[in-house]
Amino acid sequence: MTKSNKKTPKIFVWSYLENYRKNKKKILNLVDKVFQSGSLVLSNEVANFENNFSKFTNNKYGVGVNSGTDALRIALMAAGIKKDDEIITVSNTAVPTVCAIVECGAKPIFIDVNEKDFLIDASKIEEKINKKTKAIIPVNLYGQSADYEKINKIAKKFDLKVIEDCAQSAGSLYKGKPSGSHGDLAAFSFYPTKILGAYGDGGFLTTNNKKLFEKMHRFRFYGIDTLGVNKKWKNKYYSIDQGMNSRLNEVQSAILNLKLKKLPESIKRRREIAKKYFEGLKNTSLELPIVNNNNFHVFHIFEIAHLKRDLIIRKMKNRKINLGIHYKYPIHTMKGYRSLNNKKNLLKETEKKAKKIFSLPIYPLLKNNEVKIIIKNLKAIISKI
Repeated sequence: MTKSNKKTPKIFVWSYLENYRKNKKKILNLVDKVFQSGSLVLSNEVANFENNFSKFTNNKYGVGVNSGTDALRIALMAAGIKKDDEIITVSNTAVPTVCAIVECGAKPIFIDVNEKDFLIDASKIEEKINKKTKAIIPVNLYGQSADYEKINKIAKKFDLKVIEDCAQSAGSLYKGKPSGSHGDLAAFSFYPTKILGAYGDGGFLTTNNKKLFEKMHRFRFYGIDTLGVNKKWKNKYYSIDQGMNSRLNEVQSAILNLKLKKLPESIKRRREIAKKYFEGLKNTSLELPIVNNNNFHVFHIFEIAHLKRDLIIRKMKNRKINLGIHYKYPIHTMKGYRSLNNKKNLLKETEKKAKKIFSLPIYPLLKNNEVKIIIKNLKAIISKI
C-alpha cells in the first residue's frame, strides 16, 4: 500500500450510518413512541405522512405503500392496465419499473433515451403507440424530470395515462412544479438510498384524481374500502376489488415525517456537492451530467461517463474510494427479461451509455475534504489513461 493510500479514508458510494448517528436519539424516540401507541399499521403516523408528503408534491391525495415497486404496480392497477396492454417506458432504469408492468400482465415497450441527459426521448414515443398502448411511464432519472410538456401532449392526443416513476426525483422541480405532480399518477420509493429514504422499504402514490385515489387506497389493502366510499361496505372486511397487501408501516412513516422536514436542507447539500464536482472535474475527459433548463436537479445520483469506466472504478477502489454504476445492464439485455428484447426496437443510446456510465458519492453527510479527495484521485487516474 502506498503512502497516499494510507492517508486516503475509505469513502462509500452511500452510507446511512452518519445520518443515523446524528439523529439517533430522535429516531429511537419516534420508534418508542410508535411502539407505546399500540398501533403499528395504518394509523396516525401513516395518515400524517400521507398528508405531509402529498402537500410536498403539490397533490390532493397520497397513499403510503410497502415499496416503490408496489407503488408502480398499484398505479398501473388503478389506471386499469390489464393483460397484453402495452406500456411505454425506458430500459435504462431499475428493474422495478419493468417488473411492475410485467406483474400486471402488460408488456413494456422501450423507448431510447436522449444522448445528453439519459431521459426518455419524447420525440420517439409517438411512433411506438398503437391500439394496445394504454400508458406512458417516464422515469425521472438521477434527480431530474423527463420532458412532461411533450409527454403530456402525446398522452392527451392518444388518451393515455401518464404514470411518473419518481423513485429518484423527490424534491425536484420541472418548470417550477414538483416531481410527482405532472402525470395522472406518480410512484415514489423510500428505499434507504433514495433522496427521502426510510430505514427499510417504503413507497408512495400521489394523484390529484379522487377516483384514482380511491382505487389506490383499496388496492393497497386487499381491495377493502376503508375510506367508506361505498357505505354498504364501510368498516367491513370485504374486498370490493382484487387488491394486495402493501402497507407503509407506522415506524417508517414516523421516521419519514422527521426526514421530510430536513429534505430541503438535504437537497441543498447534494447540490453543493454536485457544484464542487462540476467545478473540480471540468475540462477533463469525463462526461459530466447535463442539467436541463426546465429542471431543478436534486442529484440523487451524480452520474458521469468515460469509456475506461471499469479501469477507473478499479483504480479508485484501490485508493479506498468506492464508486457505483446506475445502470450497467439495461433491462432488455437481462436474462430475466430476454423475451422483451425486440431486435427491431434499437436502443442505441441506451446501450452505448450503459457501457461507460458510473456515479460518484453524493450523499448529504459526505464531507468537503472527502469530495476533494475524490476529485483529486479521479483527476490523477484519468490523466494517465
